[in-house]
Amino acid sequence: MKNFFLAGLILFSPLFFSSSIAQGSLLDLLEDEEDMPFYTTASFKTNRVINLHSLENTHYGVLDVKISHRFGSIKGGGNTFFGLDNATVRLGLDYGLMENLQIGLGRSSLLKEVDTYAKYRLFRQREEAGEMPITLTLFAAAAMRTGTWEFNGEPYPWQSRLTYTYQLIVGRKFSDFFSLQLSPTLVHRNLVPNEDIAHDVLAVGAGARFRLSRRVTLNLEYIYVFPDQLESEFKNSASLGLDIETGGHVFQLHFTNSAPIADHAFITRTRGEWGRGDIHFGFNIARVFTIVKPDMSGF
Repeated sequence: MKNFFLAGLILFSPLFFSSSIAQGSLLDLLEDEEDMPFYTTASFKTNRVINLHSLENTHYGVLDVKISHRFGSIKGGGNTFFGLDNATVRLGLDYGLMENLQIGLGRSSLLKEVDTYAKYRLFRQREEAGEMPITLTLFAAAAMRTGTWEFNGEPYPWQSRLTYTYQLIVGRKFSDFFSLQLSPTLVHRNLVPNEDIAHDVLAVGAGARFRLSRRVTLNLEYIYVFPDQLESEFKNSASLGLDIETGGHVFQLHFTNSAPIADHAFITRTRGEWGRGDIHFGFNIARVFTIVKPDMSGF
């Protein structure tokens, strides 16, 4: 009987040991999952609120082709078919170089400007594993005017054609139905009309998103430029619109008093006034393509 008991113990002991090891591994796995950060997603539907960059980044390996269109002022009435006869267009490419680093390139028809930018996310909102209440992103852009631009018959040198934009984007998704961000901004212009006009322009942008349905959001945006920095004909930019998601596309339909689309231009060169009906209908179309497929080996 004693020998039979010993034989049974030897025979079944590996099962007990393997069961204990498996149980320990499962507990370790559950603990690891508890430690994994739960990042907030979809604070905005795209990397733009309307004109402003949003706190969202294009994912790693994804190319976002963006067509931005602003018609002329509806104030023109039937003579300009309420602005549809005139348009400003920007074609842009946004790419996720890393999960937290996005770069982009674009060309605008207004002033024939070429612009490029980099956008780096320092902190990302998360609810677990060391809570982070906000998303914080750094943004820097440069634009160059490439069209004919002369003084006394001589073209301006390329250095005079450059303008730079710097932003700190800080925001939070408060719920599935509401997100808010602020964008303190500095615009530096290498060339200004005269010595009384500031080279550096300080502004603060604000953007908000209200979810109306699973695929539709209402977006609001306003850029406040601090006084005595711009010529009197330039106004603060204000916009409202709808984001509509359809598969791989996001359509942004909006009304804005800004005809320019480049980052510095709608901040410093907005001429329209909402109170006078000097507003523009416009849209952004975003289509994403996966260039580098994500590594799924860890799943």
